[in-house]
Parts: sequence; structure tokens; C-alpha cells
Amino acid sequence: MLASVLGVVVPASPALAAPGPSFTNPLVGTPNSADPSIVYSDGYWYYVATTWSSRIIMRKSATMAGLKTAAEQTVFTLSPGPGCCTMWAPDLQWINNRWYLYFSAEASPGQGERRTCVLESAGSDPLGPYTYRGILNLEPNGAWAIDGSVIRFNGYPNHFVYSAFRGGEQGLFIAPMSSPTQVSRNGIRISSPTLSWERQGSPVNEGPYAVDNAGKTFLTYSASSCQTPDYKLGMLTWTGGDPMSPSSWTKESTPIFQRSDANGVYGPGHASFVKSPDNTETWIVYHANSSAGQGCGTTRTTRAQKISFNSDGSPNLGVPVRTRTTIEGPSGDSNASSRTVYRINARHSGKAMDVQQPNTDNGARVGQYTYNGNAWQQWQFQDAGSGYWRIISQHSGKCLDVVNASTADGAELIQYTCGSGTNQQFQMVANGSYFQLQARHSSKCVDVPSASTADGVILKQYPCNTGTNQQWSRTAI
Repeated sequence: MLASVLGVVVPASPALAAPGPSFTNPLVGTPNSADPSIVYSDGYWYYVATTWSSRIIMRKSATMAGLKTAAEQTVFTLSPGPGCCTMWAPDLQWINNRWYLYFSAEASPGQGERRTCVLESAGSDPLGPYTYRGILNLEPNGAWAIDGSVIRFNGYPNHFVYSAFRGGEQGLFIAPMSSPTQVSRNGIRISSPTLSWERQGSPVNEGPYAVDNAGKTFLTYSASSCQTPDYKLGMLTWTGGDPMSPSSWTKESTPIFQRSDANGVYGPGHASFVKSPDNTETWIVYHANSSAGQGCGTTRTTRAQKISFNSDGSPNLGVPVRTRTTIEGPSGDSNASSRTVYRINARHSGKAMDVQQPNTDNGARVGQYTYNGNAWQQWQFQDAGSGYWRIISQHSGKCLDVVNASTADGAELIQYTCGSGTNQQFQMVANGSYFQLQARHSSKCVDVPSASTADGVILKQYPCNTGTNQQWSRTAI
């Protein structure tokens, strides 16, 4: 397992890796794009953000740039038992060989409102499945507590940092964790919005997230009202000693990241941080608006950019980059996946296997089309065991699939969320320098019907034969 979240050790790849594919901000557009959390694990980026709904959705991509068009996959749906109605401010963390997804939500009737909940994965896949593990007991009497994230310290157990109201002010609090799903005591306040730049619109400290560098721990947070263009980032520094002691923290007197009218970026905040695939760079992922009049709603989009560090080790976030500015992707992202990306070529027509339209939906049909270099014509092969492979669309992250697990002649090939079904498993049966793709569940072969050479012909399964319309090659991209 290679997991890249701040505070998790990631084995370094070779130095001087090439930058990843370029992109422009916004990295992810509306509506599910505020309060972003991002991790890199086993050759993929995983992204989750506020939905303001009962659904928690995730995007997966082999490159950071690919998150822009990656399919949204529902990983959990809230019900009146574990929270209801709306979720926001997720935080995805790898702890003790499981993924934990912390999020703010309206809690069940009688349990208070706007609490922090946690999900636990069944295994090592960030996409789950997840089990609801309850509400963190952060505040006395089950009071309001939101925007939480896990923070790690050398020599101390994990802690949970969050935002809450006490004494009429929304500040930052910290609580020690007894396990990934609970804290051992209520939180202690470590910051209040006392400075003028923390009180624009209303006094607010929220959205804490840690950055580790040079053996030091820095805690970024959002300040002022998100309804204003002056929502921004401040920072606390852990000076050593008990993290539960307010004296172990110092606050920067000025903001570290804020609006840039010249670049048309307003209200940048609620950041998370992630290492590049080769572990040589740190990136900030945050939300912002494109006009001063937008506020806390679904107008906010996710942005990303590389950061640097000051001589004292503290993060230097720079200035929010203007949208539509080309940004080179993270170092090592271009060769980050251990799974090579391929074009799959039909022997008889020379055309590429292609997700039609193109489309990220479940059930989108797969056909052949003249190769155009787009991600919906690019595929990865994932070992499914016993000599079979899952064939995964680079565009959607979904698997080549025989519709409805049919064993009938003429059943169409589609893409669908990857699962364990044998209708998503194919054997590569060698035929000279070409191969046939034989479906495990039906023993039938992927076929271009009537040996057509036309663009847009939908692939189907038929009994395997010697025709070149059932023969394929693959070209590494």
C-alpha cells in the first residue's frame, strides 16, 4: 500500500521524475467541489468533497489532471440512522491498514445537529465498501462540532482537530484519539478568531488541516466568514510538548493564503495537502470562488497548485493561481501508476476500443473508433487472478463489462463500476502477435460484429473463432 497524505510515510520513487499531465483550475467544477480532500494511493488519486446531500461521492484517476473528468462514484449514502440529509467537509485518512472517511453531517434526531461522523473501509480500497462507525464525541453534551481532520505528531498518538462554538465564538479545538473511530475526551480550544483578518463577515476559525515538513507540524485553517470574498487561510505552529496544551501552539499574525483580485480568485479556503507521487513535492488543494459576490454555496470549485517552504520549514502557499492558467501536474504523476496505459487495437480495422459518446455513465457502450488520443480510448489491465484481467477505462475508472452478465451471443460490451463479477474478467488468449479477449463468465470472445470497419460499431460477444475481427493488439501510451 502506497498512501500519500500529509503525515503518512510514502516510499520515494526515483528522483527527477517527470511532471504529470498539465491541467487548469478549476481542477473539479461545480457542484460537488467545496471542502476538498485528496489522497494518492497505489497509482491513483482519490478525491472527495462536499455534496450537501445524503450521498458521499468519490472520484478516482490515474493522474491529478484526470480528476477533472473522472466519474463520480457513490461510496456511501446517509440514512436517518447515521446522520441524515446533508454531508460536508470530508477528510479521507489511511490509519492502521484501513481508510477512514470523516465528515460533518446533520445527526439523527435527539443526537444534536452538525456533528462529525466516521466511516471505516472494509479493506484497502479507498472506494470502499464502508461501514458507518458513529459520531465522534468531540464536544460536551453532544454540541456542534464540524470540519474535522486527523493530525499526527511525533511521539504522541493521533489527535482530531475540528471547529466548534464555545462562548459564542467559532474556534479550533483538538482531542486525543483512542482509536480511528473515537476520541478519549472532549476537545481543548487552541485558537479563537481574535485577529481582525479572522473576523471579516463574522469571527470564524474552521477547516483545520495539518502540513508536516522538516520535522515540524503546521496547522492551517480557514478564517472569516465563507460568505465573504475574504475567507482565507491562517496557520498555527506546534512548538512541541503536549498538543492538548494551548501553550504548545503559536499563531501567525497574518494570513498565509488569501484572495487575489488580480487573478480573479476570491475566498480561497478549506485546504488539504498531498504529496506528489514521487514524494518530492507538496500540493495544496482548496476551494475558491471566481467572483467577489459568491459565498458558501455550490459556486465554489476545487483548485490545486504546488507549494514551497520557507527557510524555517513553514509552508509558503504563494498566491492563488488564475483559472485557465496551465499548471504542470505533480512530479512523477505521468508514470505514477504501476499499470501501463494502453490503446487496444482491432486487427481487422486498425481502430481503437472506445467508450462511446464519450461517457462516464454506467452502461455506456463500448465500440471501435478511429484513434484520437483521448482518455476514453485508453485502458489499463488489472490482474484479476487465475490468468484473467479487468480492463479499466482511463477516462471513467470503470471496467469493461458484458451487459447484464449475459452469456448470449450478441450481448453488448459496456463499461460499469468495477466489481468482482466474472463478466468483468477477460483472458488474453494468444494468437500469434495478437490476442483474443475471452469473457470468463461466458467463454465467448469480444467481437466487432460483421467485421465492420466503420466508426462507432458496438462491440459484442460471440463464440470464439479465427476471424481477425476477434483479434486485438495493445499499444502502450
